[in-house]
Amino acid sequence: MNRLSQHIRTLLRVGTGISFLVLIIAVAIQVTARNFGTSPVWTEELARYALLYLAGFGTGLALLTGDLVNVDLVSESLPGRFPWLLRFISALLVLPFCLLLVLPAWKFTSIGAMQTSPAMGLPMNYVHGSILLLLVVLAFAALARCIEMLTGASDGRPENLSGEIE
Repeated sequence: MNRLSQHIRTLLRVGTGISFLVLIIAVAIQVTARNFGTSPVWTEELARYALLYLAGFGTGLALLTGDLVNVDLVSESLPGRFPWLLRFISALLVLPFCLLLVLPAWKFTSIGAMQTSPAMGLPMNYVHGSILLLLVVLAFAALARCIEMLTGASDGRPENLSGEIE
């Protein structure tokens, strides 16, 4: 499971990086072109789609690494195993919510095959697929996080804390 998790983390990092790169390029073209008149219409659309895929890849990665936003002011001040238990329950609750939404997201994605984006002419199922990707990746991340916490491979805290005083 650890090797599979590492491969998935690498894939998610690459997907997040490519999405962010596409977003940067689209916005750079848009801003630069405005200095010479008007920017191409497709840059606005591409930036939105890149942002959707950035969320699709990045949200699961953030949950896997513990970097997803947490409200831990109260939970981490509790005694004993309560902080661990709350982190585990949070990850555990994400799983059924994602799985519950996968089928509707699949239907939403398949409907997009009958539509095209206005500026780029891209079949919308590629765009709508970002939501399906987000749910599947987030479900996997929640499952992996629960397994890691149950096996003791992780305590559910963020992996890369910076600026923390021990």
